[in-house]
Amino acid sequence: MASITIRNLDEQLKAQLRMEAARHGHSMEEEVRVILRSALNQPQAKGLGSRIRERFADAGGIELEVPPRSDKPRDPGFGA
Repeated sequence: MASITIRNLDEQLKAQLRMEAARHGHSMEEEVRVILRSALNQPQAKGLGSRIRERFADAGGIELEVPPRSDKPRDPGFGA
């Protein structure tokens, strides 16, 4: 098993962790493991684009006609 050290932990946060651990009947280390497991097992949040699409899905959409391209693509000038 791996171990980590957390430096510069705020004293108030440490006291809250100690109280939660005692309330749950855990050591502080076990309480941290439970918190980390819980935080990391949450479903991943959707991205901004997905959330915007969901929000406006009921409004319907429009289909835009893509105009034909009349100019040839230009060289971006990345070469030597």
